[in-house]
Amino acid sequence: MKYREKATVLSCEEIGTGIFSLRLGAEQIASSASPGQFVSVYSRDSARLLPRPISVCEADAEHGILRLVFRIAGKGTREFSRCREGDQLDLAGPLGNGFDLSVAQGKRVFVIGGGIGIPPMLGTAKCLAARGQNVTAVLGYRDERFLADEFPCRTVIATEDGSCGTRGNVLDAIREAQLDADVIFACGPTPMLRAIRQYSMDRRILCWLSMEEKMACGIGACLSCVCRSTDIDAHSQVRNKRVCTEGPVFLATEIEL
Repeated sequence: MKYREKATVLSCEEIGTGIFSLRLGAEQIASSASPGQFVSVYSRDSARLLPRPISVCEADAEHGILRLVFRIAGKGTREFSRCREGDQLDLAGPLGNGFDLSVAQGKRVFVIGGGIGIPPMLGTAKCLAARGQNVTAVLGYRDERFLADEFPCRTVIATEDGSCGTRGNVLDAIREAQLDADVIFACGPTPMLRAIRQYSMDRRILCWLSMEEKMACGIGACLSCVCRSTDIDAHSQVRNKRVCTEGPVFLATEIEL
C-alpha cells in the first residue's frame, strides 16, 4: 500500500557533519514500510515542485514512527534538516521494492552499507536480528562514523583514512576479518555496489543491491532513474529498469553496473 500522509516531526538531530536523523509520526507509512523502501518528502516551499527521495532507516509500525536519516545535499534536504518538533511534512510512500528477508532464513548474512547507504541497512539488520538471523554488518565510511553503535549484531568497519577499523573499503574489511556469508544485502555508492556484485558472483553468493539514483517523480513516470538491466524488457525492448518502481532493490544478476 502507498499513502500520501501529513507527518508530524517528533525530533530532528544532527548525528554527523551534515547528517540528520528525522523521526516522524506517520502511522500509515510506518505500518506498511519494509527494509529497503523509500519515501518521497515534499518541500514546504512551493517553488520546489519535486519531492526528495529518502530511504527508510527504521519503521516502527506499533507506534507509527518513521525514521529517516539523510545527508544535506541541496536546498530541499537543508530545509528538512531545520525541522523542529511539531512541524509537518508531506510524505508519499512507502515506495519501491525492499529487501526480501525471507531468503536469508537460516543463512549467514552480510548487511553492507557505505556512506549514506548505511541508514537503510540499520533497519534491515534490526529486522533480521529480530528473526534470530546470523547477521554481520559491514559498514564503510570516509572518516566520520554515524549509526554504527546502533547495529544489533557484529559490526565490522572500514574507513578510507584508516581512523577506525580496516583502512580501505568494505571488501577489504571482509577479507581482513576472514568473514563469509551465504546472502548479501547492500546499499551504497555505485563503485561499492559494483565491487560487491563482482565479489558475490565470483563466490556464487546470493546478493541484493539497493541502488542510489537521482529520482524526480518517484513513481516511474519520468524515467529519470533508469539503470541498465541484464534482460530485455518485453514491452519496450530495451535493457532498462526503473530504480524507483522496479527497485531500488535488485538481485545483483539482474542489473549491470
